[in-house]
Amino acid sequence: MTRKNIDRRSLVQSAGASIVGAATAGIGGGLFGYPASAHAQFRLEVAGVGLTQVPIALPKFKGEDLLAQSGNAIASPAGLVQADLERTGQFRAISGPTDALDEASRIDFVPWRKLGVDAIVVGSINRLADGRLDLRYRLWDVVRGSDMGGQSYTGQVGDVRLMSHRIADAVYQRLTGERGVFSTRIAYVSKNGSRYGLWVADADGENSQSALSSGEPIISPSWSPNGSQLAYVSFESRKPVVYVHDVGSGKRRLLASFRGSNSAPRFSPDGRNVALTLSRDGSSQVFLMDANGGEPRRITQGNSIDTEPVFTPDGQALLFVSDRGGSPQIYRQPLAGGEAQRVSFGGAYSISPAISPDGKTLAHIVRTAGAFKLHLTELATGQTSPVTDTVSDERPSFAPNGKMLLFATKLAGSEALMTTTLDGKARARLAGVRGDIREPDWGPFLR
Repeated sequence: MTRKNIDRRSLVQSAGASIVGAATAGIGGGLFGYPASAHAQFRLEVAGVGLTQVPIALPKFKGEDLLAQSGNAIASPAGLVQADLERTGQFRAISGPTDALDEASRIDFVPWRKLGVDAIVVGSINRLADGRLDLRYRLWDVVRGSDMGGQSYTGQVGDVRLMSHRIADAVYQRLTGERGVFSTRIAYVSKNGSRYGLWVADADGENSQSALSSGEPIISPSWSPNGSQLAYVSFESRKPVVYVHDVGSGKRRLLASFRGSNSAPRFSPDGRNVALTLSRDGSSQVFLMDANGGEPRRITQGNSIDTEPVFTPDGQALLFVSDRGGSPQIYRQPLAGGEAQRVSFGGAYSISPAISPDGKTLAHIVRTAGAFKLHLTELATGQTSPVTDTVSDERPSFAPNGKMLLFATKLAGSEALMTTTLDGKARARLAGVRGDIREPDWGPFLR
């Protein structure tokens, strides 16, 4: 049973399946703790360039040898910050003098200016009396020779990766005016042999942690707006049913197990409701139900196949996929009632809607000449354009600041995850070390 077969179930009205298997809940509280023992699930490769890039230098922080002495296989803080910034396509790292610099160093800006550097990040890592680590940074405007501020973070050795991502967030915001997403998390599904796993990882794909392992398919993970829960579909009960998983505790609860198929859950922006696809009335239709359970309310009507609901950022409408026009296309349905309006016109086959945080841009998958490619549509104008040059793209998800997309695709015969800028010019591959990786969802900003 392939992933595409599973995902297309509601579009072909193949409700349920005669399958059964055991699922095992994974770690809970550790997902917030970023323990040092977590293995690396992804390797990062960056290709392409953006139109405008800030030349930035990130020399080695003073005291990084402490990490090697601890026996912990964590990359250098400066290296992590550099990888985060480069992945956005807005920064170009420039190497210079190799001496380690800290936040108190007197910077000689002349050699950096000669190299064309606009900004430099320096810092240090020190061990405190209680055994914790103190990670500090300072950002300098090389052109003006001015101090742009800095900050200090404290934590255990296992927190160094998260602290480094927070430094990258701060630098990104200071230089672009936009909030950084590097300390957020992603969820995805892996398939390794006959085993399926639900994983949570850092936004760069590293530090992955198992939330669930099952002998039967897991699909459609979806974050709650506060990042504390994941809704997903499991096939372990002889048919697809919807669970809600508490990320902190590892506990889960059954949300929807109605007659027929239960699939494609998505939380509302306020977290109070979940939109999902049910076939209990015959064909697959979109329903709305309380996030704590209860009787669902049918949203779409008719005999067409309606699926893959996604809330608009204001929570007032749903985007969903329907074949009511003869082939799968994306429609918008106001929750207050009224007729659904088609919003995808870029091809004869459009699925997997995702909407940007500002509500202006639709990401979706368009089938063109047998290829499944990620496209963006400006909702105000209807203008549609391809983003990628791959041909098996699936399930796009916007970063919470709306500046990048996460999606699944097939590379060299294996399913993998990638991030891309909206113009497609800077792409980062998150390559799994075990099995196929699919069904990504980018989590919210951590509050």
